[in-house]
Amino acid sequence: MRLQGKLSEWDDARGFGFVQPNGGGDRCFVHIRAFAVRDRRPALGDVVTYEMQRDAKGRPNATAVRFALQRGGTRMGPSTSKKGGDWIPRRTIAVAFVVGLTALCVWRNWPMWLPAVYVFMSALTFLRYWNDKAAAQRDARRTPEKTLQMLALLGGWPGALWAQQSARHKNRKASFQREFWVMVVINLGALAWLLHQIPR
Repeated sequence: MRLQGKLSEWDDARGFGFVQPNGGGDRCFVHIRAFAVRDRRPALGDVVTYEMQRDAKGRPNATAVRFALQRGGTRMGPSTSKKGGDWIPRRTIAVAFVVGLTALCVWRNWPMWLPAVYVFMSALTFLRYWNDKAAAQRDARRTPEKTLQMLALLGGWPGALWAQQSARHKNRKASFQREFWVMVVINLGALAWLLHQIPR
């Protein structure tokens, strides 16, 4: 029998917490691996449905966990559970930027190390995102968010965009995304300043 409850405790860094069932009763331990669809990270207060099992010591554990509501409070449907509401064409933006910068460098005779730096930093950032997601699923040591943001600032943001869409990682955390886009704007501003310094 499926139950419904709310995440009354959640430690995102360690990937576990507790579900308090609606109507009262024993709260259940829940681990990130118990979520059937990991299209976004759980958060304190999320409403979920789940099945209850008891471990070897008789403690209740939540299994086959699914989100019952979106973050905004609306009920989950087939479209939202698959797409997660992420409408930004991240991979398209990443490819368009790198290709466009490369074409400009060829046309204006700008140094080709500029797009090469973005490609290298993007590859490095992409790998760090994938490693961080794998660590989150294994409950292992995570890559600090400050490290991911610094990589984006140093030119790895196209790779970050690709990883955010491909791995569905860090693309729905609002606070992370706000800081991430600030890093992108700062990097583009620095690039524009640098290009302006190149003799014509």
